[in-house]
Parts: sequence; C-alpha cells; structure tokens
Amino acid sequence: MSLYGMMRTGVSGMNAQANRLSAVADNIANSDTTGYKRSSAEFSTLIMPGTGGAYNSGGVTTTIRSAVGTQGVMTYTTSVSDLAVNGDGFFVVQDASGTPYLTRAGSFVPDAQGRLVNAAGYQLMAYSYANGDPAATANGFEGLVPVQISDQQMTATPSTEGLFSGNLPAGATPPSGPLPSTNDPNAEYTSKTSLVAYDNLGNKKLLDVYFTNTGAGTWQVSVFDQSKATAGTSFPYTGGALGSANLAFDTTTGKLTGATDSVSFTVPGGSTLDLDLSQLTQLGTGFTVADAKVNGNAPSSIQKVQIGQDGIIYAQFEDGSTKALYKIPLADVQSPDNLTAMPGNVYVQSTDSGAVHIGFANEGKLGSIVSGALENSNVDIAEELTNMIAAQRSYTANSKVFQTGSDLMDVLVNLKR
Repeated sequence: MSLYGMMRTGVSGMNAQANRLSAVADNIANSDTTGYKRSSAEFSTLIMPGTGGAYNSGGVTTTIRSAVGTQGVMTYTTSVSDLAVNGDGFFVVQDASGTPYLTRAGSFVPDAQGRLVNAAGYQLMAYSYANGDPAATANGFEGLVPVQISDQQMTATPSTEGLFSGNLPAGATPPSGPLPSTNDPNAEYTSKTSLVAYDNLGNKKLLDVYFTNTGAGTWQVSVFDQSKATAGTSFPYTGGALGSANLAFDTTTGKLTGATDSVSFTVPGGSTLDLDLSQLTQLGTGFTVADAKVNGNAPSSIQKVQIGQDGIIYAQFEDGSTKALYKIPLADVQSPDNLTAMPGNVYVQSTDSGAVHIGFANEGKLGSIVSGALENSNVDIAEELTNMIAAQRSYTANSKVFQTGSDLMDVLVNLKR
C-alpha cells in the first residue's frame, strides 16, 4: 500500500505541476491581450490517515486563481472609443444573444450599425439619455442598452432652457406709453435684445426680448416671435407675447430680490423654454449683455464623439453643439478575484464573488473611465518564465518519485521468482 501511495502521490504532483504549466502557458499567450488578468495555480495538501504506524502519502490539489483585482498598466491610444477603467470596476457588455458579462477589455470600435464592439465581439452597454438623466439599476442589468452611434444619423434638439445675464440701467425711467406685454401698437420699452431658439424640427426661431422699467427697481420682461412682428415696425405681434414676467431688484445692491428670476414660454412649433434671468443686475450703467445661451440645435449629423471620465458619451454636431447620448456604468463585486472567467476575456458572477452591483464612475469605490486608453494585461513575462522553470523541475522530480515507486513495485512482484 505504501508503494502504491507513493506512486499515486507522484502522479498527483505531476498533475498539479501540469496545471501550473497550463496557467503559465495561458498567461504567456495572453500577455498582449487587452484587459487580460493572469492566472496562477495555488496548491493545497491532501492528507491520508495513517494506520498502525504506517505512513500513507497523500498528494496535492490545485486551485486556479485569477488576479482580476490587479490593474494592468494603461497604454494611451488615438481612438476615443478605446476605454480603460482607472481603479475598480468593469464595463458591462453583452453577446449577440443579449447575455450580459463583465470585462476590462475596452478596445471598442463601431460596427456596421454603429454599435461599440470590442475585439471579442461583445457590445458595450450603457444608459441612454433618451428619457432624461439616467439612473443606475443597482442590483441588475435592466435599463442598459447597447451603445449605438451613427455619424449618418441626423438629429434636431428643441430648445428647453436658456440663460441670459447682463445689466439693466438703474437710471432708467418708465416709458409713458403702454407696456410691450399689451402688444399695443404704441407700446414702449427700455431695452431690447434677440435670442435664437430651435423648434421640434430644428428650425431657428428668432425671439425678441424686451426689458421695460416699470418703477424703482421693477422691470417687466416680455418675449415675442420676431416673425410675427408688423412689417416695417414691431408692435403689434400677431398672437401677442409668448411670455412675460415681472422682476424686482434691490435698489441698494442691484440684485434680484423677487421670487421671479426667470420667464417661461413655448417656442413656436417647439417645447417650453425656461429662460434663466437670475444673473441679471440693475446697476448704474447702460444696458449690457454679459452672456446669452439657449440649448437645442438645428438638424445636423454627428461630427465626433467625446467620452468623459464620468462615462458620459457626448456627440458633437457640425454646428458645434454637443448632446449627451449615453452614460457608461461600471459594475463591481465584493470579490473580483472569484469571478468566473469566460471565453472572450469576460467574467460572470459566481457564488464566491458576490452579487454584481452597478453604479457610475467616480462613485464610491468605483474608478474613473479613461477615453483613448487601454489596460494592458497584468502578466509579468519574467515571472512567468521563472514559474515555468520551477514547474518543469517539480514535474521532473515527481516523475522520478513515480519511476522509483514503479521500480520498487517490480522488485516486490519479482520476489517470488
């Protein structure tokens, strides 16, 4: 029994070293694979109970561990769609059948449909801005959609919000005639400017904005559709004012004090636009415009794509405007090293890894997303070659144990001859 146990132990040792060599071979083969995490064989002993003073040799068993939680060195590229995670977290991808996986391999390129696909054919998943600001589903993959960007797609965004800042003259006196809000042909005003907004089809709408002093520290702002103005003059506008609001300023500080600090109206053929006036002042100088911004854009195709460290994918259009399209989430588990590795350099949760939690970059312990970079494998070739030599020597030594046991077994069998 002792000789048989000796041979069995030698076989166990050779099998363990073979597993170690297999892990080394895989590591060396994938040393240039983006996002690859090195594997290693961990050994543990098998003890056989002894009886009557006899020693029964056991053996060794192997467990393959992957250093998923160890980050590789980042290499910077010229492609915006090359993505890397700096810190903890995984990209969420799906295969052709829609099954979700986790990966650190961020070498994404657009396919024929504009979907971002990595070298293994997995599609990048994200939350869309189509229905407003996205929120992560903490305990599942619901709500995620494939990132799909087509430079042939044209889009128009209606104006929904704007900002107007500047100064209204503190020395102004109220006009003697009707206010602009009355749309009277004889209406009078203090100052006037114009803004460009966009309707639902991306058509430009030129808006006339009138500021009229109505007393000490009080003003009225009225907005009209310039295309409805009377030819050769302005008032009356067909259909009247789009919107009006009354503003009140502190005559000491020149800052807005009233509850109203904006004016809301519906852009002709478009959506409701909230024009923020909170940065207006009333100081002892003339009417000045410091800043004027209105969102929305005319029909145009995507010129280029930008991806921020927070994972938001922006499309920049031909007219220079930008629009948030998707927000890339990051997934994490309690024990990344215990994730189950699958073909294509992807992972799925296991009973030992813990459940998958999804959030956004820079939240909690999740890292940031780096555009124009790839994470190299965390394989050290020198270390793997050293492990290969050590495994080879151990395998040879175990084979000698088995050979010695076999020779002794022959002696024992031949004792009778």
